[in-house]
Parts: sequence; structure tokens; C-alpha cells
Amino acid sequence: MIDILKRLNPSLDLADVRDHSFLRYGKVLEDFPIAKMEELMKETKVPKTGNDYVHSVSSWEEGDFKLLVESEHYGGMDIQIGYCNGKNSSLNALEYHKGSEINVSITDFVLLVGHVNDLVNGTFAVENIVGFFVPKGTAIEMYQTTLHLAPCKVSAEGFKCAVILPRGTNTPLLEGEQGLDSLLFMRNKWLITHPDAERFVSNGAHVGIDGPNISVIYPD
Repeated sequence: MIDILKRLNPSLDLADVRDHSFLRYGKVLEDFPIAKMEELMKETKVPKTGNDYVHSVSSWEEGDFKLLVESEHYGGMDIQIGYCNGKNSSLNALEYHKGSEINVSITDFVLLVGHVNDLVNGTFAVENIVGFFVPKGTAIEMYQTTLHLAPCKVSAEGFKCAVILPRGTNTPLLEGEQGLDSLLFMRNKWLITHPDAERFVSNGAHVGIDGPNISVIYPD
């Protein structure tokens, strides 16, 4: 699949997530209990259009699985376990959090990522975007310095991705929490949007992505 995607997207810097170049952005978690996450994700669906993001599924957070992930990957910090499923194929925006994000690929997908060091005065040039193919059944940790958003599909069926983050991430800001930071979009979610992403622009996101809104072309 990676060779096909490279051929279809010649202008995109694209590599497999196990390539050495991913180490700037995160790491593959070879010992993560992927089978358990796949079992939980069976109850979720891919929407006909757009993306569905659920930051926390309470039934998934009961019992030993959550405690194991907290102990092994978050130093005992409280976490939330949710998912993002959808039909997205474009960059649209970039976000970062304070604390790592774990993704588990229930299907193949591509992640478009950047580094916060390339975010200058609230602006990010798309020439600094790199793509990583994440095969089905892979768990990755993305560092808090990694700019990212929803995965991009590599088939017409869309993608399914489990998402684990520190508790409270991607929930609405409380009164007075935004302060003077124009990039703070939700709790523990700093975001810049491409001007073509009308949903983010209309909701007041900071417009800061300079260049074309990259889309991943996938096989028919």
C-alpha cells in the first residue's frame, strides 16, 4: 500500500510509520494491547460523510484496560479513551496538546503531521508537512510537539482510529480559560486552521496554515 500511495501522491513526503523519520514525531508502541482496543472499536461505525470524534467512551474506561494504559504509558495520569472514524482525506487544520496522544489504527490510514518548532508566530507552512502510512493494527504515540489532526483515509470505506489522551482534552473551554492565547480552541487543544476549512474558520479557529490544503489521493 505504501508504494501505491507514494506513486499517487508524488508531491507528499510520505513514509511508513516504522521508518526512522517518524522518531521526530513519535514512536510505535510494539507492546500495546491492540487486540483489546480492536475489540472495543467493533461497536463504532464510519459515518457516511465527514468525521465522528468522540473524546471519551465511558464503558471503555471501566476495568483494568484503562488502568494498564495509564500505568504503562501515562505515568499514572488520568486518561480518556475515545475514537475518530471518518471519510476525511485532507489536512484542513493542525492541533497539538500538552501530553502525548496514542492512536490505534483499526484500519489503514495516513497521518499528516508537522512539528511545533516550525510553527512561527501562529503560522505553519505546508511545505513542512510530512505524511506517515499507519497500517491496520498499529499503535503509535505522538509526542506533544507533534502537530496533527484527523487521519486521512486510504480507501473509499474511510478510516477507524482509537484515540487516547489526557483526561479533559478536546472538551469545551470554561469561561475565562482562553485568555490571550488565540490558538487555544478547546481544553488542551491548540489549533490552527487552513483558510479553506470552513467549519473551523466559522467557529473562530486561528487561520494559520499557509499553502495548499493537502489531500491524500488513494486507490479507486
